[in-house]
Amino acid sequence: MQTPRELIIVRQKYTPFGGGERFLAQALDTLVDQGVRIRVLCRDWRTGAPYEITRLPSIHLTRTQRDKSFARLACTHIHAAPGALVQSHERIPCCDIYRAGEGIHREWLRQRARKRNRYQQWLDSWSPYHRYLLRAERRLFNSSRLRIIICNSHRVKQQLQQHYQVPEHKIRVIYNGVDLERYHPQKRAELRQQARQDWQLQDQLTYLFVGSGYERKGLDTLLHAYRALPDDTRLIVVGKDRRIKQYQAMARQLGIAERVRFVGPQTDMPSLYAAADVLVLPTLYDPFPNVVLEAMACGLPVITSYQCGAVDVIQSGDNGWLCDALSVETLQAHMISAQHKQTRLSVGMAGRQTVSQFTFARLAKAYLDLYQELI
Repeated sequence: MQTPRELIIVRQKYTPFGGGERFLAQALDTLVDQGVRIRVLCRDWRTGAPYEITRLPSIHLTRTQRDKSFARLACTHIHAAPGALVQSHERIPCCDIYRAGEGIHREWLRQRARKRNRYQQWLDSWSPYHRYLLRAERRLFNSSRLRIIICNSHRVKQQLQQHYQVPEHKIRVIYNGVDLERYHPQKRAELRQQARQDWQLQDQLTYLFVGSGYERKGLDTLLHAYRALPDDTRLIVVGKDRRIKQYQAMARQLGIAERVRFVGPQTDMPSLYAAADVLVLPTLYDPFPNVVLEAMACGLPVITSYQCGAVDVIQSGDNGWLCDALSVETLQAHMISAQHKQTRLSVGMAGRQTVSQFTFARLAKAYLDLYQELI
């Protein structure tokens, strides 16, 4: 199979707590094993990566300045490397392939507006950062160089066509991969007793929320839904948010603070999946979060929203549960349904079967086939 002389990947930053970054790092490792020469343009990346890292200097006061300067520097490097195939995970107009792993910003603002008052919507409409991202998105999708947009769900593909009228032939849907050995029902069973001890859980049925950026991931809806759940249950909140104190205050106001634990970002996700009984992610907008794939691979039943790209693979009540991101009542009903042990077991095993095809080998083949097509 013919591979590109050089594959340039553009991504600003790697963090072990970010699902998108962890996915990208795993995917790149797999491509290296397939013989692809890779160079990453970034502001910061993990050390010890098996490919070339080019760090671009970043001096900025605002995130708008940060993104603008990074885009400019990245395109300067790309123009100096003729013949390279460029795959960007950032909204820059000088790439051949754009992976829309963060979805469509215009759609995110549309979903966000559903829960914001008129003044907040006005602020969003005049935000320099949102205005910059919308311009960058439009420039990217109108770029003459752009040849393919990779979406990680059909839901994102539909939004791309709805908002920007991108033709069908320029879009590929390639689902994320998941490590089916690391995230496995048997391994979850083996880790469970120790994990429950480590997280100081007794017999309480435990719900798990994983996501940074609590507003986008729907934590407020979850806290309101959880208020109606029995006192002998627990909720573990994983992830970071600069307004975490506001959510902790919300839990106190709802009278559930003693049952909710905010534990910050975590790297040992298999242990958390083992300790938990249900993953709950009523996300307001998410292209297809890796945490859903990982939980399903573990046999951990998942409750998520219709605004999540997982709607591509979840049949509500069969291999998971779905609700509108703002429907507290439906979310409560699903959380109550998940209290039955046999229901959790059957839904969790059906979820595992669903994602058993999402291997990194299949992912690598899809990307290599695409690169071969383009060159």
